[in-house]
Amino acid sequence: MGRLPIQLKTILVSLCISLHLSGLWTTTGGRREPPTAAVQCLRVKIELLIREKVPTMQKLGDLKLPNFFNYPPYFTLQPVRDTREKQIQLWKELILDYCRTHKIFVIDLEQDFPLFSNPVIERSLSHEAREAFLSALVTEGRAEWMDKGHRKCLVLWHRIQDWADIILRFVKDAGLEDSVVTIEELRTGVESQGTELHGMDRTVLMRALKLLENKGKLAIFKGTSTDDEGVKFSV
Repeated sequence: MGRLPIQLKTILVSLCISLHLSGLWTTTGGRREPPTAAVQCLRVKIELLIREKVPTMQKLGDLKLPNFFNYPPYFTLQPVRDTREKQIQLWKELILDYCRTHKIFVIDLEQDFPLFSNPVIERSLSHEAREAFLSALVTEGRAEWMDKGHRKCLVLWHRIQDWADIILRFVKDAGLEDSVVTIEELRTGVESQGTELHGMDRTVLMRALKLLENKGKLAIFKGTSTDDEGVKFSV
C-alpha cells in the first residue's frame, strides 16, 4: 500500500492529537464527555495506522524524539487552555532534554533551531510558540531571557544550585580539594573531559562558582585576562 494522502493524514493526526491531549469527546450538542470504549479503540487503530504509513523523525542528533514530535498539531499553539498546558509541558521537557543532550545553553529565536522544526511532516513552530514554550521554562526557573526583546534565552537544564553541586562532586572526584585551577581548565581542561563541566557555558559556570564562593567553598581570583581567572577550592 502507498502512503496516506496528505489530507487524510492531516485529518487522522488531528483527530489523534485531540483525543490524546484532551481525553474528551465533544458531542454534537457541545457537551464534552469521556471517550467511550469504541472511541478509544478507534484512537488506537488510527495511531497504529499512522505509525505504519506516515514517515516520522525518530532522532535528532543523539536524542530520541518523543512520539508527539511527529503530530502536526503540536507545532501550533492550541487554543483550549487545558490542551495548551499539556502541549507546553511536553515541549518544556523536550527542550530541556535536547539542550542537555547536545550541551546547548543559549537559544537564539532569530536563528534556525533544529528542534523547532520537523521537515518530515513539514511543520515548524511559530515565533509566538517558541517564545511561549521558553517563557514557560523561564517561569519555572529553568531558563532566563538574556535581553528585554526576548531574542535570546539562556537554558538552565541544570539549575545553578545543581551546577554548583556538580562542581563540588567533580572537585572531590578529581582530588582538587585545596587546589587552584583556572576557569578555562574547569570548562575545557583534560580533567573535566567526559564530565558535564566540559564545554560548559562560561556565564553559567561563573554563576555557580559565585554561589559556592558565597558559601565559603572557594575563592575566585582575577588574572590579567579572562584566561587567567582562577579558583582556589577549600572543600
